[in-house]
Amino acid sequence: MDLKSLARDERTDLADFLETLSPEQWDAPTLCGEWRVRDLVAHLVSYDDLSLRDMAGRFVKGRFTLDGANDVGLAEYGGRTSGELLALARKHVRPAGVMAWSGGVVALTGGVIHHQDIRRPLGLPREIPAERLVAALRGALKVPVFGGARRARRLRLVATDLDWSRGSGPEARGSAEAILMAIAGRPSAVGELSGPGRELLAERVAR
Repeated sequence: MDLKSLARDERTDLADFLETLSPEQWDAPTLCGEWRVRDLVAHLVSYDDLSLRDMAGRFVKGRFTLDGANDVGLAEYGGRTSGELLALARKHVRPAGVMAWSGGVVALTGGVIHHQDIRRPLGLPREIPAERLVAALRGALKVPVFGGARRARRLRLVATDLDWSRGSGPEARGSAEAILMAIAGRPSAVGELSGPGRELLAERVAR
C-alpha cells in the first residue's frame, strides 16, 4: 500500500477516535508541551489546505521558524469548536497540498506520532497496524522536521515486537511505538526502552 493510502487510513482512525472523546478529553493535555487535544488537532488541520505559496507565507509570518509557523496556524484554527475541528479532520483524511509532499510521508508520520501524543496522556493505547508503524519509523528517521535521524545517530534501535532494526552502536530496545515516540522527542517513551543506548538517546531527547 502506498504512503498516501496509509496516511488516509491513519487519519481516518484518528478522526474516529476523536469522535469518541468527551468535552473534558478535548481539553486534556497532550505530549506536545502546553497544547491540549483541541490545540493539537487544530495544528494538524491547519496545514491541510496550504499550497506551497501558502506555506511560504505562513513561514514568513512565523519569522522563518517551524515553531513560529505552527503558532500562526494555531492562531488561525485554535478558536474552532471541537465539532468544527472534527469536521475538518474528516474532510482531510486524504493528504492534499503540502501534506501530500514526498508521497505522503509527512502526513503519515506526523499523523501516527500526534495520534499517540493524544492517546498516551489519556491512557488509551491502541495497536498501530505494523505497516503504518514501520513506515512512520522510516519517516521519522528520514524527514528532518521530526528530528529522528539526529536523535538516533550512532545508535542501534531494535523493535522487540516487530521485525525492525536500524543503525549501529549502543543498542536501545523496546516496542516499535516506544522507539518511534522516543526518536520523535517524547521523553516519557525513552523510559520504556532498555539497553546501553537508552541513556544517550535520553540526553538527546532532553536537548
